[in-house]
Amino acid sequence: MQQGMTVSLLQLFYTLPVRYKEFQRNIKKEFTKMVHVLQAYCIISTGVRITCSNQNGQGKRSTVLTTSGSQSMRDNIGAIFGPKQIQSLLPFQQVSPTENVIEEYGITDTDLPKQFFLVTGFVSRGDHGVGRSATDRQFFFINNRPCDPPKVTKLVNEVYHMYNRHQYPFVSLNITVASECVDVNVTPDKRQIFLQKEKFLLAILKTSLINMYEAGVNKISLNLTSASDVRRVALPDETMAEPSEDIGPPVIQSQTSSMNLSVLRAAFSNANSSKPGNKSCVEKASKCIPTQKTLKSFFRNAVTPTRSPVVKTSTSTSDVLSYGKTSCIDSKQDDAESICDLTAGSPKLSPPYATVDASDVKNETLAENAHIHPTPVVQPALQAEASIQDKHRSLSPEVKRAKRETPYLPLEEKLKTLCDSVEKPIKADAAVCIQRRAVPLQFSLPELSGKLSKLREKQKQSLGAKLSYRRFRAKIEPGENPSAEEELKKEISKEMFKVMEIIGQFNLGFIITKFNSDIFMIDQHATDEKYNFEMLQQHTVLQGQKLIVPQKLQLPAVSESVLMENIDIFRKNGFEFLVDEDAQVMERVKLVSLPTSKNWTFGPADIEELIFMLSDSPGVMCRPSRVRQMFASRACRKSVMIGTALSDSEMRKLVDHMGEIDHPWNCPHGRPTMRHLANLDLISQD
Repeated sequence: MQQGMTVSLLQLFYTLPVRYKEFQRNIKKEFTKMVHVLQAYCIISTGVRITCSNQNGQGKRSTVLTTSGSQSMRDNIGAIFGPKQIQSLLPFQQVSPTENVIEEYGITDTDLPKQFFLVTGFVSRGDHGVGRSATDRQFFFINNRPCDPPKVTKLVNEVYHMYNRHQYPFVSLNITVASECVDVNVTPDKRQIFLQKEKFLLAILKTSLINMYEAGVNKISLNLTSASDVRRVALPDETMAEPSEDIGPPVIQSQTSSMNLSVLRAAFSNANSSKPGNKSCVEKASKCIPTQKTLKSFFRNAVTPTRSPVVKTSTSTSDVLSYGKTSCIDSKQDDAESICDLTAGSPKLSPPYATVDASDVKNETLAENAHIHPTPVVQPALQAEASIQDKHRSLSPEVKRAKRETPYLPLEEKLKTLCDSVEKPIKADAAVCIQRRAVPLQFSLPELSGKLSKLREKQKQSLGAKLSYRRFRAKIEPGENPSAEEELKKEISKEMFKVMEIIGQFNLGFIITKFNSDIFMIDQHATDEKYNFEMLQQHTVLQGQKLIVPQKLQLPAVSESVLMENIDIFRKNGFEFLVDEDAQVMERVKLVSLPTSKNWTFGPADIEELIFMLSDSPGVMCRPSRVRQMFASRACRKSVMIGTALSDSEMRKLVDHMGEIDHPWNCPHGRPTMRHLANLDLISQD
């Protein structure tokens, strides 16, 4: 070439037959890995134009990826992954680690150098839907060299999952550090590196990412209108509200606002109620706005609370004011009843002291008895209402009532009970004479020793019987290793389902089966659901809905190649494309039909997920996750439900179906389809 050079690599691994055969067998996977490495160099190589093309066996050349030689990393990312990826990126903003993060990583003041690391690059936003379903677009660089730092990768994903739990971020970070602080000669591919002060780097990354994502958590995009469209909201009397210190900033409303005008008017009227000149506004607003009842409205005579000492007066038992005690029986009474019972029509109390009007209290002698409960005076209307509510509550059997430590009794009954207990004489226990008699017992030491020997023999026999039913029967000897391994090896294969013996149905939900000496329990609903799910997966062809105008997908060159190679799998999933192999990169594939099924609709996000799955398993029939969810929902509804009685033939059919599917061990939602109950050989005959 006039400038630069051309390197040709031919017959790779040709001299190593085993490795060459393995390379040919996984050629598509190796191609995907090679493109990922090349993408990393294209992102970090600014000012250099890179073009990669692939020539298939038919001699046709297709472009894999290309860059424009821009001086910014952002332009290189757009050239490789398309403009859609650029719209979801945030520039990395480095900040110093906080004290909490420094303490978390155990960093001391001596380990805090200044300007030791410089981190630049881009990461995905934390919004749901802008991330990736896997970590296929994460690139890390140390001094412009692609590498795989496992701790840094783990930290970035953990922080991102704090804001977007179900996706992974796009990451392209370049860490600049002094060359003497990096060791790249760890592995032959130089992808694993050693860094000095790696904890300090992790602290910087964690603090910076949290600050970036926290700044955008509470932001909402608004459609702002011009100043000419903004109008003030008129008051009910068609006058403009004058801003004051009590009201705050005026409320504005644009043409696109969906706020209710009557609510704003009422808010202005309520806010201006404190001004003396706005009485008419208050009266109008009070008719349409329900006002909240204050605590004073529940009392008959509201008195301003003061910090004065409690007035002690002599009162009768019928007019005692109850302080801090309530006579409510039902613990679920509403707030109004509880407040009325607490105060008992008295002036408003303020803890810890309250003032009492002496004119409302009768100066009479109070019977001083610690066991007498004061009875509050309740207003007649409130007392009648409370009695009616208690009557209704007593009819309900579900009403819970508060427990009393002692039953409530009137004063007269308590005094009578106290007098009766004093008048009754106290009876003392009298001494009782107990007669004892002695009975002679025969004892023989030889007979005792004989009984002990017989007992020991029985214990030995029972111990030998237990050993015959031990869990592990094989002997631990070199010659018995095959039998021991066979006994320890317990596997179940799909062929065993056809020879299983059906014992019966348990609890209208489980099938009990027997294979040799093992007893199994099979979930009838989960088993039938998994069979129906796999049948839908294999045989269902989704119908597509044609688009009026073909939609440009702007896929990277690698994704376009994967899509064109597996076009039949996309058609089975209901996607139709218009392919133009001679067009430019990112414009070779256009979407012309989308799959639809009743209430389920699909889009470009499902196409990207299919491309990622096919890049790992090319040629294998697979479905997007949303299609799997749709099939799982349908399979669940059409399966045998728990509570359905089954005949022997129906149970036999369900068990045989387990041997016909690929993965019979779990249902589509993850529940196990069967469990091992017991082994009959390990159960003692006693």
